[in-house]
Amino acid sequence: MPLSHATAPHPPSPDRPERMRYLVTGGRGFIGRHLIRRLLAMGADVHATTRAGRSLEPGPRWWMCDLSDLAATQQVVREVRPDVVVHLASRAAGTRALDVVVPMLADNLLSAVHVMTASAAVPGCRAVLAGSIEEIAAAGDGARSPYAASKVAATAYAELFRDLWDLPVTVLRLAMVYGPDEPNRKRLVPYVIDSLLRGVAPELSSGRRRVDWVYVDDVVDALLAASTEAGAAGKVLDVGSGAVHSIRDTVALIADTIGASVPPGFGRLPDRAKERDLVADIGPAVEHLRWQPKVDLPTGIARTVDWHLAEMSGPALREAAQRRTA
Repeated sequence: MPLSHATAPHPPSPDRPERMRYLVTGGRGFIGRHLIRRLLAMGADVHATTRAGRSLEPGPRWWMCDLSDLAATQQVVREVRPDVVVHLASRAAGTRALDVVVPMLADNLLSAVHVMTASAAVPGCRAVLAGSIEEIAAAGDGARSPYAASKVAATAYAELFRDLWDLPVTVLRLAMVYGPDEPNRKRLVPYVIDSLLRGVAPELSSGRRRVDWVYVDDVVDALLAASTEAGAAGKVLDVGSGAVHSIRDTVALIADTIGASVPPGFGRLPDRAKERDLVADIGPAVEHLRWQPKVDLPTGIARTVDWHLAEMSGPALREAAQRRTA
């Protein structure tokens, strides 16, 4: 059901974002809110789905929808009639716990299949799915988590929709996305920044794992390119920096940027089992999206720290600002 008024069908739009109608799932999430803001600034007609009607970003037309419900998903897509559906809604967690298997199936696989089923019924509609770099490891050694397995399966279905029903769908296998305004403050970068800005040592694993970090603005650029570039349709593409940095080195960079007064607490938590170093192969994305990452890790971390500083208040802000400028 819509949280704002419905829209009438519209004629096909040229492949320019500012003249297109977008439906963004997961619009309240980290990447979704950045994408929506960019699309609104460009003048696009933006719709977004949410499960709950609270704390909604102003600007897009919001639709209440549980994407694990096929009929509800079809109704929203049918009424919006988007040029592009960007499917970002996902349950993201690296846990290996048995009790997350079924929720991952519903939130990551069923929702993706429902979105593609609904999109395939709208003439001219393109679909862009957010995959995961974790799929790379799964291709060789099998999925290492319920999350990775759900993403592998969603990509397999995307290829099925492409091959059998000619859906122009693009899967972007995203590396570790970071940047300002991450709503999940338990993720590594916001957790470490918030802790160190307050003079508290973050509790961490060994930090030996190496990660491909990609700044959120670069990810938004890739999503926009995937929604318009003709050569992107039907492709599965890695989106990252193409370089790796260990968790330990990344945390050290954050600490240096802040001028932290306490050392990070490495080794206080166990390492996750069966994790691998993963790096995106961005060559195909550069070719088919005409895209490449622009923000290096030191610049991205500095921007993210500045955003967190701006969100702080009171004595904690004054102390953090003094350390930042010392």
